[in-house]
Amino acid sequence: MVESVRDHKPADQREVLSRSIILAELERLARPLDEWADLTHATASAIVVGPRGVVLHRHRRLHRWLQPGGHIEAGETPSAAALREVTEETGIQGRHPEKGPTLVHVDVHTAARDHVHLDLRYLVLAPDVPPAPGPGESQEVAWFSWEAASDIADDALAGGLLSARRLIDTAAGEARAHVTQPPAGAPAFLLP
Repeated sequence: MVESVRDHKPADQREVLSRSIILAELERLARPLDEWADLTHATASAIVVGPRGVVLHRHRRLHRWLQPGGHIEAGETPSAAALREVTEETGIQGRHPEKGPTLVHVDVHTAARDHVHLDLRYLVLAPDVPPAPGPGESQEVAWFSWEAASDIADDALAGGLLSARRLIDTAAGEARAHVTQPPAGAPAFLLP
């Protein structure tokens, strides 16, 4: 986990600072994934992308549109937690890119109960299906175009969207350079 954060290239000044704080905290914390071990702990979230754009949910307490995410459960990796949170909060079965879990953004922010979240944000690919969040989750979940998502994003989410979009655009360009004819029905950004 430390290596993936250390190797991650920040998109903006907020992320530069967040990356530095996360690296320092990962060194300090004995159990950084355990939300009960310290008020400061790692969390995992996902920038969920698909043919329609980006999936966001309106947080019930914060009343803001955010990426799905939350605490990491015992025995879970951050990337597995991101996938679980996508399923729980959107009802969509996402997956990591073919090359494996991809850290696209990091952010440090305060949360309820005086907690500080060291949020590790992964790119998650989603099929073109409508969201269907489970009971107890916010029912306000929707696909947004990249532009609409950027328009409603706070500073923390805006950086994550920017990083994810750059990564997808780069991958799509590389795929077009290597593939003359994509498989029928395959969106360009989902190509390996």
